[in-house]
Amino acid sequence: MNIIEALQQLCPNSLILPGESMAKYTYIKVGGKADFYVAPINIEDTQSIVKFALTNELPLTILGKGSNVIISDNGLKGIVLNLDHFNHINIQGRDIVAGSGAKIIDVSKAALSNELTGLEFACGIPGSVGGAVFMNAGAYGGEISNVLIEVKALTLKGELRTFYQDDFQFGYRSSIFSKEGLIILEAKFRLQHGKDEHIRSDMNEFTLLREEKQPLEYPSCGSVFKRPPNHFAGKLIADCGLQGLRVGGAEVSKKHAGFIVNIDHASANDYIHLIEQVRTTVKEKFDIALETEVKILGEK
Repeated sequence: MNIIEALQQLCPNSLILPGESMAKYTYIKVGGKADFYVAPINIEDTQSIVKFALTNELPLTILGKGSNVIISDNGLKGIVLNLDHFNHINIQGRDIVAGSGAKIIDVSKAALSNELTGLEFACGIPGSVGGAVFMNAGAYGGEISNVLIEVKALTLKGELRTFYQDDFQFGYRSSIFSKEGLIILEAKFRLQHGKDEHIRSDMNEFTLLREEKQPLEYPSCGSVFKRPPNHFAGKLIADCGLQGLRVGGAEVSKKHAGFIVNIDHASANDYIHLIEQVRTTVKEKFDIALETEVKILGEK
């Protein structure tokens, strides 16, 4: 029995696509093919896939909304697991329980609709709940760590575990989930009761700031670099005169130097080479080593 047949037998109701192009699943529209793209419909199927990958020594890549990733032009080996079907958003008093495949923007909108405050900062973050939790996403003074109270996740052995606040190990763009490569299935956020007009006002303000400062007119992978201690990556890059620098179809944004935009059919290699040029230049000029916030997946 080949791998496709085995996966179809394991998860007959899940979407299983061999040789699927990953470009359609990333915000920057680049990336080669995955050996096997799988979108399970429930926890049991997800566990089966994870265990199958482990048993058969197949690489396993978890893909969310693809908002903060660059997938190699050479594609991804093994199984790419997409949890888009885990997109439920349920209100429980002042708690919101959301599947990892739900958009964090949609969770912030649900909070607004129920006059719950605490997730306003997430109104412009384009990724999934799973991705936001994984990297402790934040903006405008808020972070996931401020509101998250519980997470259901799978280990890479397919074991289902529940994590609570004392387990999260949150840091700047990091968590126990990123450190241990855990597969997030569901998150619970605890918010506070607020007033519609105040919540809506903050969300409108954050949306306006985002539109003014970020190059939303082009595909991008969000903030490319982490914020160095006592500095801002975008300012360092701008001070090096790198805005407008291009490699192929990828360009350091003229609007915000912390972003690299796809202005003309860029490839993953264009992005990767441009990132290295930026890092090298900033290191030479300021002796600061920029770390990438964007995740680069697959073989270069």
